[in-house]
Amino acid sequence: MTRQILVGGVPIGGGAPVVIQSMLNTKTTDVEGSLAQIRELKAAGCRIARLSVQNMEAARGFAQIVRESELPLVADIHFDYKLAIAAAEAGASKIRINPGNIGGEDRVKAVVEVCRDRGIPIRIGVNGGSLDKRLLEKYGHPTAEALVESAFQHLELLEKFGFYDTCVSMKSSTVPTMVAAARLFRSQCDYPLHIGVTETGPVRMGIIKSAMGIGALLMDGIGDTVRVSLTDDPVQEVYAARDILKAAGLLREGVNIVSCPTCGRTRIDLIGLVNRVDEALKDCKKPITVAVMGCVVNGPGEAREADIGIAGGDGWGMIFEKGEQVEKLPYEELLPALLKRIEAL
Repeated sequence: MTRQILVGGVPIGGGAPVVIQSMLNTKTTDVEGSLAQIRELKAAGCRIARLSVQNMEAARGFAQIVRESELPLVADIHFDYKLAIAAAEAGASKIRINPGNIGGEDRVKAVVEVCRDRGIPIRIGVNGGSLDKRLLEKYGHPTAEALVESAFQHLELLEKFGFYDTCVSMKSSTVPTMVAAARLFRSQCDYPLHIGVTETGPVRMGIIKSAMGIGALLMDGIGDTVRVSLTDDPVQEVYAARDILKAAGLLREGVNIVSCPTCGRTRIDLIGLVNRVDEALKDCKKPITVAVMGCVVNGPGEAREADIGIAGGDGWGMIFEKGEQVEKLPYEELLPALLKRIEAL
């Protein structure tokens, strides 16, 4: 079991459920826009939000956002240690730094002291694209071993100042590298891990890469908090993270939709129907499995473990519960009837 840190009261590590987080893409100087996005993220299932604090103007905006935020906030800091101190003093729930790019040890110590005094954990963020030149010369390119060595160098620096309230991330845009780094780190250290694949590309490949990398680690029991990085609305990152956790069997909250891939027996617009069911239930928190099947030949039998479902015929369909037919209806009435029954569950 890993150590545990608390981010604004949210436990990470130590056997706590895996925590979903995301990063705002609003400007931190846009206080109202940032607060609106935080509310959207929370509604989607996000529990921690991160904001970029890149100058003192942003630090002042961060201070205003903290006061009204519905989620614990992480201040993302690069280069200027004074911004980390300002964010901590403003009420950040966690500070994300790369100790290697904010100056000498005295500056790292200054950040550590303000975080210790205020009970604020620090996330060490190691990224394949920003490794120290000495490590690149040693390993030739950003290998898993290079990422882990970088993480340990930063941890040793924080520990030198007596700070242990730390979370670590080692991200790469290459899935095998990210997975290997996390596995290697976990075999040697019990600090909680923030896992995710960075710079994943367009949404389709981004979700696939994230599911591969995050999913592989979760199935190994590795990972205490996750962020799915997508070139898209951050809310979509949260939905993707929820889906990955559900697929790994680590999240029961929310609907699990199962549907057949269609074949020559399909007599309804199954693809359109599945998409409408998915959209209608995306914010449903009930821990149920809903099946949407293309025919009545195998549909109910193949989905007998589902709590409720639809099987389509030629212009009509049936609603079934636990594999047993409960209602036969014209096609256009299937979805409203299904949603009504789900509401009553």
